[in-house]
Amino acid sequence: MKLDVLDAEYFNAADYFVDRNVREGRKDKVAILCEDRQMTYGTLAKEVNRFGNALLSNGFRMENRVAVMMLDMELYPVVFFGSIKAGAVPICLNTLMRPKDYLYFLNDSRARVLVIDESLYFNIEEIKDELKYLERIIMVNSTQDRPEVTTYDDFVRDQPDSLEPAQTGPDDACFWLYSSGSTGKPKGTVHLQHDMLFTVETYGKQVLQVREDDICFSAAKLFFAYGLGNGTYFPFSVGATTVLMPERPTPESVYRTIALHEPTVFFGVPTLYGAMLASEEGKVNGVRLCVSAGEALPADIFYRWKDRFNVDILDGIGSTEIAHIYISNRVENIRPGSTGQIVPGYEAKIVDNEFNPVPPGEIGTVLIKGDSTAAYYWNRHDKTKEAMLGEWFNTDDKFFVDEEGFFFYVGRSNDMLKVGGIWVSPIEVEACLIGHPAVLECAVVPSRDEENLVKPCAYIVLNKEFEASEALEKEIKTYVKKELAHYKFPRWVYFVKDLPKTATGKVKRFELKNLEDQKSMVSA
Repeated sequence: MKLDVLDAEYFNAADYFVDRNVREGRKDKVAILCEDRQMTYGTLAKEVNRFGNALLSNGFRMENRVAVMMLDMELYPVVFFGSIKAGAVPICLNTLMRPKDYLYFLNDSRARVLVIDESLYFNIEEIKDELKYLERIIMVNSTQDRPEVTTYDDFVRDQPDSLEPAQTGPDDACFWLYSSGSTGKPKGTVHLQHDMLFTVETYGKQVLQVREDDICFSAAKLFFAYGLGNGTYFPFSVGATTVLMPERPTPESVYRTIALHEPTVFFGVPTLYGAMLASEEGKVNGVRLCVSAGEALPADIFYRWKDRFNVDILDGIGSTEIAHIYISNRVENIRPGSTGQIVPGYEAKIVDNEFNPVPPGEIGTVLIKGDSTAAYYWNRHDKTKEAMLGEWFNTDDKFFVDEEGFFFYVGRSNDMLKVGGIWVSPIEVEACLIGHPAVLECAVVPSRDEENLVKPCAYIVLNKEFEASEALEKEIKTYVKKELAHYKFPRWVYFVKDLPKTATGKVKRFELKNLEDQKSMVSA
């Protein structure tokens, strides 16, 4: 698929996703709902212009970078698209990291301005003297005077509410996202002006099918590639409404937000769906469609959600580098336990270690081709060459595909276990474990027996009505032996209170692998 804008001399994503809605008559349509507040497309456009003008009046130039460290609220799209409209490049930073991480992000990106919520400022206070390039800190929701920062209100005060979009081209830098960094330092992933539009024309229109009358609510946060699409450019592409929730997504906060705003499309991650099912309270009235990404959705969660709420969950997989989802189930063709089929507009191939295609049914690494792929990793030339193979991107995800074109995820390349010379997918074992009524969440990683041979090891969070015991451990092992090949059952089962997770809800298997003392996580 080739976008028409690729042949255009100028294309500015903020003009397309914000201003176009005003031009098409949606000035008074509600664009954003946040707690008890709302913002129309007309107000959004004006606030975007004010922030963009403030950047320009303070000496910002094309491609200068703006670090964004904010909670999900109505000013987030203002800052994101205001930066883009002025020709600057916003960098969406994970709000759950530590000060040393922000020192790395800000120095690596050379961001000149940081827009930060006051509640997150403690992360910056102890490192601000080490920031080499940061010139200005703009604080949102400020409640006290700090001489070293400028409040957001002061920054945009007296700025005009009209602004011509910067004359960016479709291949100019548009925004950055940092990769998760599970195998090294996070990498600045540089996306171009046309990338969001490509995901709209592919996944947005052909799979998600968001309508103008939809209300979209993403529990996944805006600093996450998945959340950024769900919460901004998919709804804005059709003049729909987005719901933003500043607080942490728990079953209680999510159910409360759904009850308040009655969204029609809900985006979550498998761990959240599991936790919501474990909560006896809560409804999803009005929701016509649910979407899951971040990790493989176990078939058991799909069936239990469908049985309780009579709403389908579309499972899919995307990545920071591709911007959003490129393999997905469809409303008319869902296969629980599968990641789905390739999204129209993308191409995929499964290859072996020598990059030769493998036949259907065999496990290999998925390569993806599509025009939302990031241009490169900032200052990581070697990593760019390793992952971006011409038009193809090496996801490093292991899949097999069946004869009907359904993809089945089996794990990251470094997650796979070889037991007795046979590859074992941790995802398959976890999907089996989650089917046991005692299991709320689980993670399977390799461990070694007394003969130094690799065997599966399971960390399990129990549902609240179950208690850890030797009898339950034996029962769970027996359950897996009956469901899967004998060599796949976990030789060790550790009952834990929580699993370590990334901000996007993925289990940090590498932390479990590297535990020096596994028993330190065992619940008393």
